[in-house]
Amino acid sequence: MKILLIEDNEKLASGIKRGLEQEGYAADYVLDGESGERRIEFGTHDYDLAILDIMLPKKDGIAVCKDWRKANIAIPVLMLTAKDATEDKIAGLDCGADDYLIKPFSFDELLARIRALLRRPKEILPAELKVKNLVLNTTNRDVARAGKVISLTLKEFMVLEYLIRHPNRVITRDELYDHAWDFAANAFSNTIDVHIKNLRKKIDYGHHEKLLETIRGVGYRFKA
Repeated sequence: MKILLIEDNEKLASGIKRGLEQEGYAADYVLDGESGERRIEFGTHDYDLAILDIMLPKKDGIAVCKDWRKANIAIPVLMLTAKDATEDKIAGLDCGADDYLIKPFSFDELLARIRALLRRPKEILPAELKVKNLVLNTTNRDVARAGKVISLTLKEFMVLEYLIRHPNRVITRDELYDHAWDFAANAFSNTIDVHIKNLRKKIDYGHHEKLLETIRGVGYRFKA
């Protein structure tokens, strides 16, 4: 896996680069927004993830990320920011970033967030996802099966969306935690089991064909 770091503090950038390389990643860094934007645009498939600081010379990270998304460049973006105000976090996510990390941060947390982003699907999927007679709309969060609307909580929707985006593949509990819960969540609780149980009742009850199955001791699978 190859990562591009766009960070104007060269001491920090070189330190992160060394750390990533010690963990088995290939890593490059550039020191301004324009250089980082060009590096990805001219080598779209050269990198698996971009770590992008917000405060950059020549072009800020928000503008860089927006331009990537306008150009349909779907590389996962982890935004770095020294600002912890809610509006700054929202601005980072609304521009197309997949996650954000507030400085100063621990290197272990950076690695955990990188691993989580690299496990996500790389392709841009349509807003409406359909598997057999179940339809999920990611824009308005509507879910229906056989034309009947199904009411889901936000977490149930997030879990179902992730499963549908990976049809016929066994998804582990850790993957679901990475997608739908923050790092403070207790991965040893029965939270996932409860949400899967509720989802199964809502989407499979009354239907002859069951879409959501548990693979005992491994995880869960959505049958397509």
